[in-house]
Amino acid sequence: MRLAELSERSGLSTATIKYYLREGLLPAGRRVGATTADYDEEHLRRLRLVRALTQVGGLSVAKAREILGHVDDESLGRTIRLGAALWALPQGPEPDEEDEAVDSARREVDRLLGLLGWSTARELGALSPVHRSLVVAVATLIRLGYQWDAELMAPYAELMHQAAVRDLDFVETHPSETEQVETSVAAAVLFQPVLKALHRLAQEEESARRYGL
Repeated sequence: MRLAELSERSGLSTATIKYYLREGLLPAGRRVGATTADYDEEHLRRLRLVRALTQVGGLSVAKAREILGHVDDESLGRTIRLGAALWALPQGPEPDEEDEAVDSARREVDRLLGLLGWSTARELGALSPVHRSLVVAVATLIRLGYQWDAELMAPYAELMHQAAVRDLDFVETHPSETEQVETSVAAAVLFQPVLKALHRLAQEEESARRYGL
């Protein structure tokens, strides 16, 4: 397809697409003339991901470029490639190492991972920004007087594992490894608001069932 059709199908202006091309967020099309190029479904898919990162996720062009660099790095294994892209997404605040609640939270998170048998997450530990974000969240609960320990977290973590299984089952419906990594990154930005809303709706429903309206 030519640029005009790519614009129509993606919902982005030709000026925006040209900007993404200049900034390295979108690979160049196949040249068919001095001033024209052809684009294909891979370009359309990439534009959807760029829109998810910049328009929904609110990421800067520089941050989106960094994430896409990991997505496109075929020298990495699939797990590391996906992990690098997801780790590059914005995370929560870093743990305050002078906070006693952080020490307690880190112990409970480590104990949780042991209970679950999540050996990779436990081995990576504080190297993972997601692990650090969890420590900060648990530390906040502990600081406020909620003794949120490993046993309390375990059922929630098991539910999240079921969600992760469904995530990857969906991702594996895409044929290429690059598409799978792209879909995983897009899902991290687009699906989390859906999961959050579903959780709150489920709480409303369960409350009504238990206590009435």
